[in-house]
Amino acid sequence: MSDLDLTSRLRSFDYPTWRARMEATGGCAHPVRLRGSSTITTRDGRVLAQRTGEVWAPCGNRRDTVCPACSDRYAADAFHLIRAGLAGAERGIPATVTDRPRLFLTLTAPSFGPVHTRRLTARGRVIPCRCGTHHRDHDPRLGGAIDHDSYDYTAAVLWQAHAGKLWHRFTIALRRALAARLGVSGRRFGRVARLSYAKVAEYQRRGLVHFHAAIRLDGPDGPADPPPAGLTAEALRDAVHEAATATSLDVTRPNGTTLTLRWGAQLDLREITPTAHDAVTDDSGEITDSRLAGYIAKYATKGTGKTDGHPDRPIRSLAHLERMHLATHHRRLIETAWHLGGLDQYAELNLRKWAHMLGFRGHFLTKSRAYSTTFRTIRHDRRAWRLAEQLDQLGHPADDPVTVVNDWHLVGIGHHTDTDRELAIAHAERIREQRTSRRTS
Repeated sequence: MSDLDLTSRLRSFDYPTWRARMEATGGCAHPVRLRGSSTITTRDGRVLAQRTGEVWAPCGNRRDTVCPACSDRYAADAFHLIRAGLAGAERGIPATVTDRPRLFLTLTAPSFGPVHTRRLTARGRVIPCRCGTHHRDHDPRLGGAIDHDSYDYTAAVLWQAHAGKLWHRFTIALRRALAARLGVSGRRFGRVARLSYAKVAEYQRRGLVHFHAAIRLDGPDGPADPPPAGLTAEALRDAVHEAATATSLDVTRPNGTTLTLRWGAQLDLREITPTAHDAVTDDSGEITDSRLAGYIAKYATKGTGKTDGHPDRPIRSLAHLERMHLATHHRRLIETAWHLGGLDQYAELNLRKWAHMLGFRGHFLTKSRAYSTTFRTIRHDRRAWRLAEQLDQLGHPADDPVTVVNDWHLVGIGHHTDTDRELAIAHAERIREQRTSRRTS
């Protein structure tokens, strides 16, 4: 955006109207433009407020690379969702959940071939990569295959596409392992205990996801019910190791041979403690629930951890990639996903739709039913609060029922010019900086 473009936009006749709509979305980079009307009436039919014309709504995209403003809102909602299940004392979750067996788990993808790595000794010296190079921290080769021809890109994409199903099988195996420790069958586990969790997917530098999960054991009735005495933190830890090792999924390669998908050898498991330290991890290696919610929510808004210029939306053809500055490793993952997506045997995976996500097609943030509240509830509460605020400004009691009739239709998505979009992103960044400065002051 040049100074001339900025000056011209600030002096344009419609700038005040555009700015008001932009600020109403919090600086959304791709606002949903709607036209129609909204009317608020009382029980006796009296019109309290009526609005007609064009309004903008946030796009709601969770990825920071697509829309910083909406990703901040998503992260805030994710924080409250995760924190409610960790600390309790809000949104119907009792504070006693902090006394339950709780673990923070990280499950990784297996190796599909050697990749460039950067490891440090205890004294902080860089250990040479297998390629013989002492990589710097921001070396673009990190995470990429050392030998692209021998790296098993087909297996990597198929693992990525089935990662969600592999997690589902892991939770089944974990319930069975816990049931065995109680001396009951897997089918009866739900009658004596409940496994509650919140899980987020994060991309590693090599382009494959790993899962972070906060796991909690409850009684059969959920958060308000303590688990049986036999389900301790130690029992949960042992059961997680057993389930992670036992979980597998057989799929078919394009040539008809069987590929067995498993978790990687790296499994990180730490106990969650109900302390209020400022650090996410305390001196003993345990993770504190006071910051863990923010730690998990941060990953829910991340992209694929890829090189700059990576597509944030589905691609239409491989020719689309020619205009992008992609690392060879990530380009090969996309090309493999696109190729597999064209084969009939993988039609149900819809891999071409998810090629830009390197084959991963699962949800980035999921939770079990009884873990805590829901995104829908959080967003409903926010709408209710805004309506109550509006009614207060109109001088109408918030507890007196009203009828809201919305009649809007879509007229477009996004800003009309790149200048408008950059101004909106700059506005969202100022809001983020102000919020950060308030937290640190």
